[in-house]
Amino acid sequence: MISNKLNKKDQQSKEERKIHDHEHTQWNRRSFIQALGLAGGGSMLLGGTAISATSPSPLAVALAENENDNILVIIRLEGGNDGLNTIVPIYDYDTYANLRPTIKHQQNDLINLNGDFGIPNYMNELESVWGDGSMKVVHGVGYPDQNLSHFRSTDIWASTADNYVEPTGWWGRYFEDLYPDYITNPPEIPPAVQIGSIGNLIFKGNNSNYAFSVVNPEQLQNVAENGTLHDVLDVPDCVYGDKLLFMRATANTTFTYSGVINDAYLAANNSVEYGDGELAEQLAIVARLIKGGLGSKVYMVSLGSFDTHAEQPERHQELLSDLSSTIKNFYDDLTTVGMDDKVLAMTISEFGRRPYENGSNGTDHGAASPVMLFGPALNGSGFVGNHPDLSTWDENDNLIPSSDFRDIYNTVLTEWFCLDPSIVSTILLNETYETLDLGLTCEALSTSDFSNANRFAHTAIYQNNQTFIEINLANTSHVTIKLYDMMAREIGAICNEMLFAGRHQFNVRDKIQGRLSYGQYIYRISTGGQYYSKSILIR
Repeated sequence: MISNKLNKKDQQSKEERKIHDHEHTQWNRRSFIQALGLAGGGSMLLGGTAISATSPSPLAVALAENENDNILVIIRLEGGNDGLNTIVPIYDYDTYANLRPTIKHQQNDLINLNGDFGIPNYMNELESVWGDGSMKVVHGVGYPDQNLSHFRSTDIWASTADNYVEPTGWWGRYFEDLYPDYITNPPEIPPAVQIGSIGNLIFKGNNSNYAFSVVNPEQLQNVAENGTLHDVLDVPDCVYGDKLLFMRATANTTFTYSGVINDAYLAANNSVEYGDGELAEQLAIVARLIKGGLGSKVYMVSLGSFDTHAEQPERHQELLSDLSSTIKNFYDDLTTVGMDDKVLAMTISEFGRRPYENGSNGTDHGAASPVMLFGPALNGSGFVGNHPDLSTWDENDNLIPSSDFRDIYNTVLTEWFCLDPSIVSTILLNETYETLDLGLTCEALSTSDFSNANRFAHTAIYQNNQTFIEINLANTSHVTIKLYDMMAREIGAICNEMLFAGRHQFNVRDKIQGRLSYGQYIYRISTGGQYYSKSILIR
């Protein structure tokens, strides 16, 4: 079977390369605005407005019961990491070597993690991490019917929805429930910090992107040190000016956190030498922010590209050497202040690679690939799940996943951040996933009844060149809805009355007395002692 399938690999590779190149062109177009540095948090402070949340969201209730200060660092291996040349299946080495006659690792070049699996010797920095009990590997991670598009599969990993297009990410939904009035009253610290991975959905909610996002480490240092703001006053009075104002204001919200980021960065130093690798530069900054007490719960960094269609051995070695040495240095750095056990790191990658090499000393898009987790909190090194069978492929010649990536997310949320399973289900789009034995421990929340928590729903609706705001009330209550421009100036009231339980819809132009120019605005709702806000387009 294997030999027959190997004979058709070159024919497949040529057609897939055309699709691959076209996809990258589309991806670059989509990411253009983010590449300008405008991928901000999307928040805008309305000065002097106090909040008193008397009916918190379920997630806020859950977090109030959970006072841990744990941190997650997501390391995105961008482009699709070749898992077979990262965690090498020694137990079936002959099959592995037959599939990869040119790019295989020689057995005497492997460091055995146990009798069945090894890593290439250029990842030797992880040998001590493994020996210290601070590394786990989840085998064969993926999802059913693996999509082989970089763009689509990245969105699936970010959104957790694999059978429909979901516009929000799992961390975006987490923070959206926690900060319903984020646009007008963001928290004092950035909920998340993201370096690279422009255009990624992971921190995007329906209303905002909840990460302080920069294109690269240099930009992060620049913003923190200089706090440069775009001019929002000198813009033309026209539709183009409205759009320019919105883009600049969105970018400015990124910089509203430059002060606290700069304070944290200057409050600490790196205690080890990180080297000059791509990941090393990013995690050196993250370590300083964590040690300096920034307080953000989630960080995401990127390393790539792992899209190794040609000449894979050299490029893969460079990337994995950076990963292994940086992980070792990162945790050594955190150890100097006793924070290593408060930080969990995990790799993600949109897919793996084919089990066999192609005709260009590389590998093409595949499916299952390992996820690596790091940190003393794992309470011992080891492997989780079953490794995919190297001789059993799906109809696309890919390894069949043996672990679902959402099981890992579920475990991190419940066992690391100590969230109640009912809340985790909401974050994971009302689906239930397994809890893996990653060695993480968390005591059950003392409060798990969220029946009285507020699940107020609101959205903007665009129909027939008109803009509506729709709300859904669980109980009869007084509702105030106000409209603001992008300079945070109040335009007028859309609603200020007692409303019965149920759905209510408001035509924005009909409710606002006076002329409304086409463009971006913000509406803010007050009901039940809680505030909610969202950006809206007036047509």
